[in-house]
Amino acid sequence: MSYVNSKTNPLIFDIIIFIVRLFVGFAMLSHGYPKLQTLINGGDIKFYDFLGLGPKISLGLTVFAEFICSIFLILGLFTRVAAGFLIFTMAIAAFFVHGADGFDKREMSLLYLSIYLIIIAFGAGKISVDYMIEKRKRANDW
Repeated sequence: MSYVNSKTNPLIFDIIIFIVRLFVGFAMLSHGYPKLQTLINGGDIKFYDFLGLGPKISLGLTVFAEFICSIFLILGLFTRVAAGFLIFTMAIAAFFVHGADGFDKREMSLLYLSIYLIIIAFGAGKISVDYMIEKRKRANDW
């Protein structure tokens, strides 16, 4: 029986990180899209007021992270930057918005946060726009 890890088989690593990016990106879109609709529809917005910026600005920042950054994550474009915004948003959700709630209310944001930490640590992998851009830059350096 042979032990396989990402160091001995980088293809497995790239496929797994691609699947994780796709899954977590589309999953987060399901949270960001309704918030985008709320922002577009206007009206009275009731949302967590982060740092006194007002509910509309706080909602806009959350939509940027949960919707726009999730699209970047799916594409593997600006992956670490997008994951950084998502980490920040999930930390706010877990420790401020649901800070006084039980673990069951904070669990989802903590799970997302941990997945984004993995993505920021390992990057997008070879199946990404980031990799294609980097590959082209390296080719142009010659």
